[in-house]
Amino acid sequence: MRFLAPTRAAVDSAVFTRPPLSQWNEFADLLRGDWPGMAQMNARLRNAAIRFVAQTRELRADGRHYEQRIFECGAIATRENNWHDLLNALVWLRFPRLKSALNARQIAEIAQAGPKHRTRAQCALTHFDEAGVVVVLRDPALLVYWDAHDWHGLFWRERRAWSDARIQAIVFGHALLEHALVPAQMLTGKALVVVQKSGNVEEAVDAVAVTIRDGRALNDPQDLRPLPLSGIPGWHMDNGNENFYRTAACLRPLRAGRRYPRPLVIAAS
Repeated sequence: MRFLAPTRAAVDSAVFTRPPLSQWNEFADLLRGDWPGMAQMNARLRNAAIRFVAQTRELRADGRHYEQRIFECGAIATRENNWHDLLNALVWLRFPRLKSALNARQIAEIAQAGPKHRTRAQCALTHFDEAGVVVVLRDPALLVYWDAHDWHGLFWRERRAWSDARIQAIVFGHALLEHALVPAQMLTGKALVVVQKSGNVEEAVDAVAVTIRDGRALNDPQDLRPLPLSGIPGWHMDNGNENFYRTAACLRPLRAGRRYPRPLVIAAS
């Protein structure tokens, strides 16, 4: 069933105080109150080569693919008064290098396969763009739980790891953020993992951007690890109870034969 986002007036403001939307508090002025216009969003851009433009019939008449328009003209077609596109804009504001890397790879894939065909890499790039999570891991031992889909171990027995920054999840996908507007939603992200002793989020995200741009990641949807975000302590209203980790629908067992790629490792400088 297609997700229908709530109206702006119907959104419970409490969702902005809990993860993952609380990770975006720097944009509170754009998330609350009246819908922001293009000028208000463009004023926050750190990359002068791009800009948000209203998606109109006249704009689409140029015949360009959405990604092509960004790559060639720096114009990000954005529907006005629309949660999905507003949240996409926020990701461009916060992580422009990562968004640009995805765009460059999409263009390279379109050049190979044409605008009417989708490669495995394009599917992976789109999955990450819509539902992506960058996980920064200071304690690689936690991967044992994740590799086995031992969600009770990862989220309950190692509950403290999520508060002492041994593992951090930074939601990148704008569709995932849109789903978070409804607090009861069970959220599952598509994750790329960075092992980094410092836990520096910006450095980790930049490393992911370089890896994607160079074609060393997101060549297949299987490159992505599912991460049930609703299992992270404090990310869902019901997960303070241990029984949640036995019954929640988002906590699925490992599929037979499924193996995950090794994480990106950033050496200490």
